[in-house]
Amino acid sequence: MVAAGLPPIKHQPAESQPCFATMDIDIDTPSSSPRGRSSCAGFDLRCLLSVVAGGMFTVFLLAVSQAALPSASIFLQRYSHATQSQSTSPPRFAYLVSGSKGDAARLRRCLLALYHPRNRYILHLDAEAPDSDRAELAAFVAAHPVLAAAGNVRVVEKANLVTYRGITMVTTTLHAAAAFLHGPGTADWDWFINLSASDYPLVTQDDLMDVFSRLPRDLNFIEHTSDMGWKAHARAKPLVVDPGLYLKTKRDLMWMNTETQKRELPTAFTLFTGSAWTVLSRPFVEYLIGGWDNLPRTLLLYYGNFVSSPEGYFQTLACNADEFRNTTVNHDMHYISWGKPLGQHPELINATHWDRMLGSDAPFARKFGRDPNDVVLARIDEELLSRQPGMVIPGGWCAGNVGRRGDDDHCSAVGDAALLHSGPGSVRLQRLVESLLSEDNFRPKQCKIVEHND
Repeated sequence: MVAAGLPPIKHQPAESQPCFATMDIDIDTPSSSPRGRSSCAGFDLRCLLSVVAGGMFTVFLLAVSQAALPSASIFLQRYSHATQSQSTSPPRFAYLVSGSKGDAARLRRCLLALYHPRNRYILHLDAEAPDSDRAELAAFVAAHPVLAAAGNVRVVEKANLVTYRGITMVTTTLHAAAAFLHGPGTADWDWFINLSASDYPLVTQDDLMDVFSRLPRDLNFIEHTSDMGWKAHARAKPLVVDPGLYLKTKRDLMWMNTETQKRELPTAFTLFTGSAWTVLSRPFVEYLIGGWDNLPRTLLLYYGNFVSSPEGYFQTLACNADEFRNTTVNHDMHYISWGKPLGQHPELINATHWDRMLGSDAPFARKFGRDPNDVVLARIDEELLSRQPGMVIPGGWCAGNVGRRGDDDHCSAVGDAALLHSGPGSVRLQRLVESLLSEDNFRPKQCKIVEHND
């Protein structure tokens, strides 16, 4: 196994090794007087020098390999240093929360449960939703005293048409990422999180900021594997077209004749697959949008003909980019129940999932239904988020006294936005992060290539 970033070491045949050259120098004679074979105490001087030089080169290789691919213990030392150096600077998150027709109310509830004045938010209702839904959502944001004052929530007015399992899901995510980097009102942020109207937080933003303030800010939480299994034939080989690229009405993917028209698996890069839900660092997002080499654009074109491209594009890009493969943490930061046997679609979360959901220590969960009176969401609001119906989630930033009960909105104004009041959610999330960054989980589960037959 060769360390990442290092070429394989080439060995010379024994007969060509310089240590056994026929012309050596005797240290008892002047250097200008060569002799056929000389030694000192039974050792050939050139051989001894070669051994010393080889040892020094080996030490150099070890040092370089450690710099290119730090071990988990070295990384955890860096993690510990980050705990001390970044604790006074809470991170900022840039959220994309997406929905479709009938999701306006869920987007509004999700926004209030995710809200913090330090963060940035983009709400996207795709083109299938009526313009009236976007207008009502924008009016809600404009009329809310905290959201309007902070000015950190944007509703996409010119919506994209998004096709389920199509490349338009990826391009919509990239659209939001570019807006966070270059759009009006752009401010510093540290991680980009994509969620849907079916997601909901299990920790407060103060909890999330508290734990992430102790992390190196180049980490990317991306669930991934190169073991494609059945997906290699069912998703990578068929030829498909996303109608959302050129039609005004939503349709399913268009499939070419799967019996006669298939493509080979790529050899220029290794395919990875995983969850569509990620937490991406700002440096990686800048690479996604700026692409100082051509890999982001090449993969975007490739995944334009891929079934469920959101479950492969970010994974394949991160694990094939030398600069970012060593920043991946193999987790999507979600609790998702796939049922038994494992299905292709997650179960709707209900009361029976509570203990498993809480025991996952994840900061987000999905998939929730559209029932506004969902008992699990109500319990999350009350027991985990201390959020009252229709109000923003409380935190250290609230100007008033924050209480769990009462009719008054104690977060009607912004106080010290850098003040964090973390709670039990921080303890759960810290436990998850420490497990993910342990020596058993971090490097061993990071962008590993699994050989498989085509």
